[in-house]
Amino acid sequence: MRESTVNNDVAAYIHRTVCKHVGLQDTDKFYKHIPERFINVNGTTIMWDVSVITDRTVLANRPDIVLCDKRDKTYPLFDIAIRNDPNINAKDTEKLSKYKDLENEVSRMWKVRIKTVPVII
Repeated sequence: MRESTVNNDVAAYIHRTVCKHVGLQDTDKFYKHIPERFINVNGTTIMWDVSVITDRTVLANRPDIVLCDKRDKTYPLFDIAIRNDPNINAKDTEKLSKYKDLENEVSRMWKVRIKTVPVII
């Protein structure tokens, strides 16, 4: 399991929202959503809590959610953090810099636009 149960619950809610955005039907109750590791629907792959394989070693290669839209070649990486202190800007910057190597490597390998989307609560 990842950082905390609350973190997993928020990530699962975002996963459910992404699934609905790409046209995947789900239960009406958000708390009953159980994310699958890989979902392929309408030319889009949604990856949940899996390592992204790259040619070069990248230490931070496991964001919470990766959305691979093959039609417009965009790959946002979602990483969720629950903070209990007022230093949210520092956590935002940390998340952006943490996945910079992964962004560069995936962009180079797959010729896609990739961007980290930190979700800080």
